[in-house]
Amino acid sequence: MVLDLLLGLLGVGIVGLVSSARVVKQYERGVVFRLGRVRDAPRGPGLTLLTPAVDRMTKVSVQIICLPVPAQDGITRDNVTVRVDAVVYFSVVDPVKAIVAVQDYQFAVSQVAQTSLRSIIGKSELDDLLSNREQLNQGLELMIDSPALGWGVHIDRVEIKDVALPEAMKRSMSRQAEAERERRARVISADGELQASHKLAQAAATMADTPAALQLRLLETVVEVAAEKNSTLVLPFPVELLRFLDRATEYRSTNGGM
Repeated sequence: MVLDLLLGLLGVGIVGLVSSARVVKQYERGVVFRLGRVRDAPRGPGLTLLTPAVDRMTKVSVQIICLPVPAQDGITRDNVTVRVDAVVYFSVVDPVKAIVAVQDYQFAVSQVAQTSLRSIIGKSELDDLLSNREQLNQGLELMIDSPALGWGVHIDRVEIKDVALPEAMKRSMSRQAEAERERRARVISADGELQASHKLAQAAATMADTPAALQLRLLETVVEVAAEKNSTLVLPFPVELLRFLDRATEYRSTNGGM
């Protein structure tokens, strides 16, 4: 009888020890409640023992959590309707606050991120959403991190993923970009014509001062044309010579063919 009693007590002790033992993983922290009151320090990773029927432990992950923010519709400051989605990276830095201060810290962070994203859309212009995302990400991170600190959560970073525009706005931006490229092409072409005209004016002034240079240039042109093995060779004829012959003809007809 005594032996059976000892064995029974030993079995009850083993069962109680097993039921009070908990394993906390490396990426977790255990928040212990004793009779409904939070113990001071969370339990670290490893094997931890609880008082049976007195202690209750809740495990909290301290890993970085990637939380997608659903796409939010909004109107920018320059009255453009857009649809923006984002992603939030955060982690729990105070497990006690994450359990006690808020009912569901992941849901709370998600709701704050959605409202903050809508606020950012209303305060920004379309060009900022498309080309100045780094600054908007920082502003969005500060807006979410301010209330999250009271929940024991640290916002690591926030990224705006995509900005969806209406089809009419996409076509308008495409036409604007095409017009801008056309304008640049015309400016470059006109600038090239201006530079070429300056060079031609300098060349003409030089040839006017040296008539032999004009003759040499004429001969070079003839040589270049003849190198192509053409059957017809066109030579430029000075207009001044035609005018001289015309005046000579008029003079002879006036003086009776003399």
